[in-house]
Amino acid sequence: MITFNSVTKNYGTLTAVDAVSYTIERGEYFALLGPNGAGKTTTIKMLLDFVRPTSGSITIGGVPSSCPIARKDVGYCAENHRIPGHLSAMEYLRRVGELSGLSKQAAKLKAAAIIERVGMEGKEKLEARTYSKGMTQRIALGGALIAGPKLLILDEPVSGLDPIGIREVREILESLKSLGTTVVLNSHLLSEVEKTCDTAAIMSKGKILVKEKLSSIISGGETLEDVFVRLVKDGHA
Repeated sequence: MITFNSVTKNYGTLTAVDAVSYTIERGEYFALLGPNGAGKTTTIKMLLDFVRPTSGSITIGGVPSSCPIARKDVGYCAENHRIPGHLSAMEYLRRVGELSGLSKQAAKLKAAAIIERVGMEGKEKLEARTYSKGMTQRIALGGALIAGPKLLILDEPVSGLDPIGIREVREILESLKSLGTTVVLNSHLLSEVEKTCDTAAIMSKGKILVKEKLSSIISGGETLEDVFVRLVKDGHA
């Protein structure tokens, strides 16, 4: 589904991502992990074509990620998502649906279903300016889901959510597995990564320290947090 081939991104003399290569298979639930400044956000931005690699290539479904058609079936939920303050959840989701190619009627029906799915029933007519961080995250996730993406890219999707909300997001992601959806998750909540993802890559200083099945990364009684801290402190796999 996704291939990074020796991808490097330089900002002047700073190398944010350094010759990264890996493949994410179709239907895989993949976590991109690392401390702040590791290069995770830059990697996601390159995947979405928000910024271009200095060298190397990225493909989605065999198509260069710089081509709009490669991103046609991609849903994205940003960590600090912004919804125009005057829009309600229903209005926002309907607009996102229409921009994604749904008819007005289909967008209206899908928005109503998404409102229920992300636990915002009874709040769908409130203006976004009144939302808490958790409510905004729920609607941001709904916007990423509304067009039924084949690839879902989530940047800290449970940021601001309480334990109930975190569990609900996990249940939503689990329900997508039967549809064959590929998920790329960037998160600092390692306990949720353990429960949700099949594979993880741990980055530090722009490099991939390890990229394996979680069952291979976690062994000998260690938790994912134990492995993460050890690898990042050592600086090598």
